[in-house]
Amino acid sequence: MNVEELLEKYATGVIDFSGVDLSEANLSGVKLNGVNFSQANLSVINLSGANLSEANLTDAKLNVARLSGANLASAILNNTSLNVANLIRADLSRVQLRGASLIRAELIRAELSRADLFQANLTSADLREATLRQANLRRANLSEASLRGCSLTGANLEMANLNATDMGRADLSGANLRDTELRQANLSHANLSGADLSGANLRWADLSGANLRWADLSGAKLSGATLIGADLSNANLTNTSLVHANLTQAKLIKAEWVGADLTGATLTGAKLYATSRFGLKTEGMTCEWVDLSPTGDRSIIQKFNTEDSRDFFNETPPTIRIIVDAALEHEANFALAGAYYQIAREYRKLKQPPNTEIGRRRTIFTFRVDNDEALLATAYIAILPFKDAANTQQNIDQVVEMMISEDISHLGLKIPHRVQQISTLIEQARKQAQNTDKIKKNLEIAAKLNFFKSPTQTIITNSSAQTLLLYDSPYFGKKLINNSNPNATFFDDTSSDSAKSILPSLNMVIDFVKSFHHCEK
Repeated sequence: MNVEELLEKYATGVIDFSGVDLSEANLSGVKLNGVNFSQANLSVINLSGANLSEANLTDAKLNVARLSGANLASAILNNTSLNVANLIRADLSRVQLRGASLIRAELIRAELSRADLFQANLTSADLREATLRQANLRRANLSEASLRGCSLTGANLEMANLNATDMGRADLSGANLRDTELRQANLSHANLSGADLSGANLRWADLSGANLRWADLSGAKLSGATLIGADLSNANLTNTSLVHANLTQAKLIKAEWVGADLTGATLTGAKLYATSRFGLKTEGMTCEWVDLSPTGDRSIIQKFNTEDSRDFFNETPPTIRIIVDAALEHEANFALAGAYYQIAREYRKLKQPPNTEIGRRRTIFTFRVDNDEALLATAYIAILPFKDAANTQQNIDQVVEMMISEDISHLGLKIPHRVQQISTLIEQARKQAQNTDKIKKNLEIAAKLNFFKSPTQTIITNSSAQTLLLYDSPYFGKKLINNSNPNATFFDDTSSDSAKSILPSLNMVIDFVKSFHHCEK
């Protein structure tokens, strides 16, 4: 069948031309929307500017075809062969290309929004500045392709092969890249904000200057990756491998990276405001200085000697332990959960519930805090549900007062500065505890239960693993003998003022504060 016969039949309403051989034919600019070219041989055909919207080209051969500017919107091209085809500026919106082969195809500035390219082969294809918004590229092969300047917002690239692909300055915001292969990919200055890259393989990828704000990189492999100047603010890097990665001057403000492996990584100049420095693997890491200013403007710089950075990135988080001289029963557990829920809503530093260890005689609550300076203030709040709260808080106040009243100026500028910071945080905690009615209601419920009347100990541990016993009830470990109530304690029947707990010495307190991993301007 020649071109004239095909067009005559199409004009009479015939649309089924399945299996036709029109290789090397010239059909440029023709209107063939809705035509059936399934299993047709259309290799080296000229269809530039043609209207093939809603056409069926399933299993057709369009190798080296000219389709520049063609309209293929909503067409079906499943399993179609389009190797080395020219699709520059073609409209392929909502097209079906499942399992299609587009090896070395030219798709520069093509429109592929909402296109279905599931398992399509786009090896070495040229998609520069193409639009693939919300396209389905799941399990597609885009290795060594060029997606430079592409728009892939909201696209699904889960488990796709993007090894050695060029995506420089591409927009991948909100894209799904779970378990995607991105080895040696170029993502420099790409927008990956809010993208899901969990479990992705980004070994040796170039992410310099990339926007990864709020991106999920948990469990991703970034060994040897370049992240110079990348913005990872609020990103999830939990259990991410960053072995030998280059994070020079990367922005990691408020990033979550517990369990991240930074072995041999370079972190000089990284912006680390409000980022945890605990639970990291840092052996062999290179870090000459970090920026700890809230906006990353270098107003607070921490410089390191050769070994200092190892101490700064400590694997032990600061903790508060409240040890209760009683086993936790169900009713008390329920009351405690309600109390800490309300406390955490008002006092953000107590953002995570405590880890609870229940023994036959005692219960241990362990709270993790973000920094050493917040330890005393958070302990001031954490003890609130217990009868020992007032005595513990009094001890905390006396510890701070002890440091303020003594002349400690000879210890250097940083110690008085830290003491003032601790005092300010405690004052803020005191005001929050006093002004919250919802907290009071939950505390009243707890106060009626024997568990919360039990003697306690409060121990804080800083990031240098130094401990300080803030409060030790004089009745701790002294159960009443021959009492009819098995849950009663000596403390129940004795005024809390009749015995005093022992305060730590000034030297102990100063040593504890001196060992804070604090950062100076």
